[in-house]
Amino acid sequence: MSNCITIGLVAIGLMGYTNSIARDRDKGIFQRLRVAPVPSWCIMMSRIVVQLLMISVMTLLIFIIGYKFDEIILPVSNYIFMYMMTLVGGAVYLALGQVIVGRIKNPETVNSTTRLVYFAFIMIGMFGELGMLGSQLKQVTHWSPYGTVRTILAVGAKPELWSMDTTNSLLATIAYTILFAFLGIKWFKWNTK
Repeated sequence: MSNCITIGLVAIGLMGYTNSIARDRDKGIFQRLRVAPVPSWCIMMSRIVVQLLMISVMTLLIFIIGYKFDEIILPVSNYIFMYMMTLVGGAVYLALGQVIVGRIKNPETVNSTTRLVYFAFIMIGMFGELGMLGSQLKQVTHWSPYGTVRTILAVGAKPELWSMDTTNSLLATIAYTILFAFLGIKWFKWNTK
């Protein structure tokens, strides 16, 4: 279940969010929104809240499918804990998406870049985690955003397995989120000129 949620988070955070922001910026929607009597941070926060709602719906659907088809039955507290870890993990991918859309102005380039990053995260994450790419890359993968999010989600389903490694993964995920959000906000341009 944690792998399904991790892949969904990468897809929503990288491809969904970045492509919609790049497209709206290219159409001049952000320029028009900036003249509204609303602070700029509210405009971006509204976009992020919509994506977090999508993450919430995706997570709920995965829980339902896991229960109905795979007969995964967890205590309600475990579902709630995993749900919270999903929101933390989703934030890191939304922030990474903000970095991409902040650095690249052309919507087609944003689209191709996010697909490349998505492919790299999924392939290197899955194969690296299994140790198929060597022990050094396995360690790098474990501490990459993909690995840290997957770790906190896996333990989110069984909080009794929480360890120091999980705590460090949570802290790394939060650090990635802060770093990516800072860079993404710093580099973001409200128009394509």
